[in-house]
Amino acid sequence: MARLRRRSCVALFLFALFVLATLMGLRTLKPTDGFSALAPGADVLPVFGEKVDRRSMPSDAQPSAAQARNPRPASSNSSPDKGMSYDVHIFYYMWYGNPQMDERYLHWDHILVPHWDPKIAASYPRGRHVPPEDIASSFYPELGPYSSRDPEVLESHMEQIGAAGAGVLVLSWYPPGLADDHGEPTEDLVTSILDAAIRHGLKVAFHIQPYKGRSDHSVHENIKYIIDRYGDHGAFYRFTTSNGKALPLFYIYDSYLTPPEAWAEMLTSTGSHSLRGTPYDGVFVALIVEERHKNDILAGGFDGMYTYFASNGFSYGSSHQNWKGIKTFCDGNNLLFVPSVGPGYIDTSIRPWNNHNTRNRVNGRYYETALQAALNVRPEIVTITSFNEWHEGTQIEKAVPKKSVTRLYLDYQPHEPDLYLELTRRWVEQFSKEKEQWLM
Repeated sequence: MARLRRRSCVALFLFALFVLATLMGLRTLKPTDGFSALAPGADVLPVFGEKVDRRSMPSDAQPSAAQARNPRPASSNSSPDKGMSYDVHIFYYMWYGNPQMDERYLHWDHILVPHWDPKIAASYPRGRHVPPEDIASSFYPELGPYSSRDPEVLESHMEQIGAAGAGVLVLSWYPPGLADDHGEPTEDLVTSILDAAIRHGLKVAFHIQPYKGRSDHSVHENIKYIIDRYGDHGAFYRFTTSNGKALPLFYIYDSYLTPPEAWAEMLTSTGSHSLRGTPYDGVFVALIVEERHKNDILAGGFDGMYTYFASNGFSYGSSHQNWKGIKTFCDGNNLLFVPSVGPGYIDTSIRPWNNHNTRNRVNGRYYETALQAALNVRPEIVTITSFNEWHEGTQIEKAVPKKSVTRLYLDYQPHEPDLYLELTRRWVEQFSKEKEQWLM
C-alpha cells in the first residue's frame, strides 16, 4: 500500500510539471504581462498624419480620380518577378565588426548592461563578451561574428532578405560621425548597402535612431542630408500615396523624447520649418509604445505609427490584442498603422536580469501567431523585427547550433538554419494574395 501511494505521488508530481510547462508555453504565445519599465531595445516615437492621404501604391502607378478621393490603397506593392513585397519591411543593423575588417570586434563583445537598481544589479554578472566563442547573443550566426563592412556578408544578407520575400530593408541610421553607445559610426556604409540591395531587387528605407541632441531641427537636417545624398539611388525607397506622390518613408525611433509641439513645427504645413510641400517632404512613421502616444502622434504631424518590439505584451503598442483598436484609430485619422512582428525575443545575453520579457520561439509558432495577428488587421505595410538584431534574439537571419567551453547557444533545430526565412516567404505570399482581395 505504501508503495502504491508513492507511485501515485510521483504520478501527480509529473502531471503537475506537465501542466506547468504547458502554461509556460502558452504564455509565450499570448503573454498577459503589460508594459514594463524596461524597453527591450530602445524607446518610442509619436505620430500624426497631415490631412494628406498616405495609403500605399506601387511607385510607378498613377491614381484615378476615384482613387484620389478614396483613401483606400490602389493595389498591393509587390514585385512579381522576384516574388517579394515592398509592403513588407525588415529592420536591419549595420553595427557589427570583427578584427579582420575593423581591427576589433564591435557589438559582438557587447557589455552586460547593469540593472538600474543597484540592489538588483548586484545579483547579476558584469563585464563584456569575448568573441568569437562568446558573443553577445543567445543564438550564433551561420556567418559567425561577422563585420557589416564585409562585402561577402552584405551579399549574403541581401540574398537572405530577398529569399524571405521582404522587399524593403529598413536601415538603422545615425548621422555622420555618430553611433550608438557600443559601436562606431557607420554612415559611410550606406552606399555599399544601397548598391548591394539594388543587385537583389531590394529597396532601402531609413530608421533614424536617437542620438545626443536630437530635435525636430536636427532631424530636419538629417532628412535633407539623406535625400540629397541618397535620393537618386535606384534602391532608395519611396512610398507612393493614392494621390500619386512618391515620397521617401522614414521610421523615427524614440520620437516621444521630443514634444509633439516640436514635431509639428517640422511635420505640419503651418510649422516654422515645415517639410510639407517641399522637396524634402516624406512619409514619417513613429513608434507607439503607450496608448496615450496615439494622440501625441496625431498632434505631432506624423503620417503613421509602428510598434517595433517583438515581445507581445511588452507594451501597449506591441500587444497583438490592441492592434485592432490602433488600426481603427489610424483609419479614422488618415494614418498608417504598421504593426511589427518578430520570431521571438531574448536579450538576456546583454540584459541578464530581463528574463521576464523573453518570448520563446516555440519552433516558429510564436512567429506565425504574430504574423497572423498582423494580417488580421489588414495593414498596408508590415515590419519585421528583425533581420539581424542578434542581441535581442529577434533575428530571422540564419543561425546554427554552437557549443563552446562556456556557452551553449540556442538554435532553430530540429529545423534548418533558414527556417524563419522560409516562414517569412510563405507568409509574404499569403499577405500579398489577401491584400489583393482586400483592395478589390
